[in-house]
Amino acid sequence: MSITAIDSTAFRQVLGHYPTGVAAITALGADAAPLVLVVGTFTSVSLSPPLVGFLPDRRSATWPLIAATGGFAANVLAADQGELCRQLASPGDKFAGVAWHRSALGHPLIAGVVATVECRLHSATDAGDHLFVLGRVEALEVRRGADPLIFHRGRYGGFAEAL
Repeated sequence: MSITAIDSTAFRQVLGHYPTGVAAITALGADAAPLVLVVGTFTSVSLSPPLVGFLPDRRSATWPLIAATGGFAANVLAADQGELCRQLASPGDKFAGVAWHRSALGHPLIAGVVATVECRLHSATDAGDHLFVLGRVEALEVRRGADPLIFHRGRYGGFAEAL
């Protein structure tokens, strides 16, 4: 039995048909400035212990800075926060004009998000060109009853209920 090489373009195209939610992973850097990494891979992993996970790209310049803090907050973006998502994912001053506050655990929590999940870094495991990061949940809260921002086939959008 032989294994066929998988074309990376086809891989992305096929898996792009599966929608993902969008989260902004935040922490306060050594200089107390907020750090952010936008991911489309945030997920629940375990109830006992309470663990969540996401997969940052190994080439990310921001992930090592967040990892060095020992913890992070996952801010689940709302369907009406597409422009905010683009800003947070772009180079430059990502937090220019962005409303946020520092939580009791010391993480930047972005205003208007659907939910926040604050974690202590549990582990980061090799996963090819990404890392599989697990966070041990220390606090979580629904912030507003909005639909989540969804990434699907290269576009951002919202949830539509099936009939």
